[in-house]
Amino acid sequence: MYIVGTNIISSLGFDTKENFRHIAEGLSGVKRYEAGTLDMPEPFVASLIDRRRLEDHFSGIDNNNIAREATLLEKAAIASITDANTEARIDLSSSKTLILLSTTKGNVDSLSAPDGCGHLPFLWHSAKVVNSFFGNPNKPLVVSNACISGVAAQITASRELVGGDFEHVVVVGVDMLSKFIVSGFASFRALSAELCRPFDRHRCGLNLGEAAATIIFSAHKDHSRRTIRFVDGAIRNDATHISAPSRTAEGLSRALQYITYKHSIDADSLAFISAHGTATPYNDSMEINAVYRSRLESVPIGSLKAYFGHTLGAAGLLETIISCEALEAGVVIPTLNCTDVESIQHDGRTFYPNVTSAMRHTDKRYFLKMISGFGGVNAVALYHLESNR
Repeated sequence: MYIVGTNIISSLGFDTKENFRHIAEGLSGVKRYEAGTLDMPEPFVASLIDRRRLEDHFSGIDNNNIAREATLLEKAAIASITDANTEARIDLSSSKTLILLSTTKGNVDSLSAPDGCGHLPFLWHSAKVVNSFFGNPNKPLVVSNACISGVAAQITASRELVGGDFEHVVVVGVDMLSKFIVSGFASFRALSAELCRPFDRHRCGLNLGEAAATIIFSAHKDHSRRTIRFVDGAIRNDATHISAPSRTAEGLSRALQYITYKHSIDADSLAFISAHGTATPYNDSMEINAVYRSRLESVPIGSLKAYFGHTLGAAGLLETIISCEALEAGVVIPTLNCTDVESIQHDGRTFYPNVTSAMRHTDKRYFLKMISGFGGVNAVALYHLESNR
């Protein structure tokens, strides 16, 4: 299936090009927020969308006040889909178009509201609000599978297109931060008090982030431009632990090896690997183990978490979109704030992963997106740049 439209709404911008431009300039949307932000009793470091700008942006879209009862999360999803469709130009109200929502938390913060929150906490309700805004006649799908939701949603989209009932699938990922979410990750002692350091020897935790990101997929190639194709995806669950990843990277290794073997992809074929790279001690070492076990250790590997934070249900989509932009531009994006790459031991020798520290050029046309999450879930997707020029 082919990518025909994208959008990102984040702390770094409100469209794909703005976000990519800021990353190319080395800017980060992650910063310190003082106590009282999101009603938190202590300061925290995260990446937050400008809420006033989002409300103003949404007001320009919802001219007839159709979604006046929509939550901020639902408004972000609607705005992201609308902007992605300025590029794709598909009929969002067509029976041949399916809308798919990827989120991990949804409107969970509404549970702390006074009595009468109604359907707000339910993910199906948010999907219905978004679907109804565009007048789409189909029942929307929801994918909520921890951190891999955004990639799992793309794999689901590919299956729907292969089924033949739809010509386009709109996949939107969105999560907004709240006291509940920040406090939850703090209780795990998973948060860093400074800008996170993916794959760095001194990494000590992650930064949370919020974003809405949309990819519009088509069963047909757009012959008027260069096109990124979603080639295939795999999910392998190892059920190692409720929150800790497999130390041997069992599930992620199997997903990587399935994709690379099936499509005859080796290290020389790949421009880069877009890792999850949360900057927690166990996640990063697990991913490097998976790369080594899959004989991809020479491939440049990078993380976008120090630019955006961990955007939860939007992460797999946002990071795929930025990676597609990088592939089209012929560059490999550096991993911000990684200055001392951690080595790992394998077979009695020391191995240093090929973490990108500066912008590099590439003429290769494939990249891999890999991601893992709570409960031992793992997903990998392969993308290819096709050219009509």
